[in-house]
Amino acid sequence: MPTRIAIRAHGVCSTFCMGGSQVNQAMVRLYFEVRDGLRDPVAAWAKLTGNSQQYVRARGERRVPLDDGTAAELAAAAIVHTTARHGADRVAALATSPLARLVGGLGGAVLTEHPCAPEQVLGPRFAGPRAEDWARAAYVLLWGENNRLVRTADTPWVIAGRYKGQKVVAIGTHPTRLSDETLVVRPGTDGALAMAMGHVLLKEFFVDRTPFAGHAMERTDLPFLVRLQPRQDAYVPGGVLGRVCDRLSVYGGEAVEVLLPRFDDGPGVLRRGVPVLRDGDDLVTTVFDLLLAVYGVARPGLPGEWPAGYDDRVEPYTPAWQEACTGVPASRALKIARELGVTAEKTGGRCVIVPGRLETPHADTAYRAMLALLVLTGCGSGWAQAGGTGIPLVPYLCLHACGEDRSDVGALSWALAEGLFAHRTSRSVLLEAVRDGWPMAPPPRVLALPRPIYPLPPGVDLLIGPDDHCDLSPPDAELVAGAVARLAGRQAPAAPDGDQVDGRMRLLVDHAWMHEYGEALPTYRPPGLGVPLKPTQLVI
Repeated sequence: MPTRIAIRAHGVCSTFCMGGSQVNQAMVRLYFEVRDGLRDPVAAWAKLTGNSQQYVRARGERRVPLDDGTAAELAAAAIVHTTARHGADRVAALATSPLARLVGGLGGAVLTEHPCAPEQVLGPRFAGPRAEDWARAAYVLLWGENNRLVRTADTPWVIAGRYKGQKVVAIGTHPTRLSDETLVVRPGTDGALAMAMGHVLLKEFFVDRTPFAGHAMERTDLPFLVRLQPRQDAYVPGGVLGRVCDRLSVYGGEAVEVLLPRFDDGPGVLRRGVPVLRDGDDLVTTVFDLLLAVYGVARPGLPGEWPAGYDDRVEPYTPAWQEACTGVPASRALKIARELGVTAEKTGGRCVIVPGRLETPHADTAYRAMLALLVLTGCGSGWAQAGGTGIPLVPYLCLHACGEDRSDVGALSWALAEGLFAHRTSRSVLLEAVRDGWPMAPPPRVLALPRPIYPLPPGVDLLIGPDDHCDLSPPDAELVAGAVARLAGRQAPAAPDGDQVDGRMRLLVDHAWMHEYGEALPTYRPPGLGVPLKPTQLVI
């Protein structure tokens, strides 16, 4: 039996239950006093937060135990009052919070920490593999820092797959006991390894032979035609025309030089050649031909500067080139790329990448290079992270908690950029994106967190989280949902499940901001100084 303690505050006897939730002591005393006078939890919360000076003084004291039922009532009263008085979008929860489903069902802001890269490449609300599908996968890449944790929610599925002969390769800055093989990379250089693996896949599975050509024609943007724009003495990729070529490549006729971004040796330019067709006064090529140029996969007769082979350490993006960046031997990068391609070919795409945290401000760039490996090998459903609607956490905090910054996002544009971001800050770009329809919500009055985050938005009336500085530890989600339904006089809706949007996977993200940053096609940015919010993270 849990121990019960009676605390008398201002003549009101209230019961706390040891072993239940934790609540700010002074705040809950005020809440009990007001609630017992009004006999209405919602009205009590409205009156309590309406007296802002008294309420602010009551916050920040030590937390004491509170029984789960009362904790759920307190959270529900705050949610119902905030929704009715200020709007449902003033209630927010991090997607990993137990209250996220309830908040989303009520129309509140669900904050997601997932990178935007999967939606950019795979499409909005893409369907990732279910946990049990991991056991059916033939090849799993645990890619990122978080994957060194031995016990996670999905660990049993990885272990189950091992019994069926599944191979697990861990890629990160630390080894892991769950893998058959580990590639230890230098922090922040994961993108270089992914680009080198893409070089091998394009060379051996698209140029030397074509086992994935049918998949590429039907399910990717590789056969799409792209207009080339004159720049200096050559051309740069322009916008996608929206027309599909009848083949992946237009190789075999006229060819021109294109200028492509390079960041591994400072802002630089790659000079590579692509085959072209004439479309009136315009020159066009395919996304596939541009991709071969980006990755440095040479074909006879094309102009430009190309790698001499896999052992070329100067021209990106060969296995030998990545060795100088990542510390991974070229032979091992070549081996893993071949294993991925052969396994995907033999199993019909049963390969999975489990993404983790990457130690670089350009993680979105690296994720796109990793996603390209799945797109090229027909494993589009192998990104082990489900898509869905939500408000990205970093832009949300940048807008509501960080204030103005002095960053110059134009400093990260590629060498031949048009100056779209010259002397602009992350906040100004974010405000423009919001005006153009980027999903955003106003600052929260009720915020539920599964872990501490920094900085916190100001003006939060109720902060629900495990940290001692929070007002209330997370109550049982079902109890809160029941209390919300009771106090609001209606059934609390559940968050809808999203269906995957049918469409092609795209390796060219055709947006002005992506072209300005030189990241419309996969590339590599080395770790280094970043900005609070990259414009490329605001493109979907």
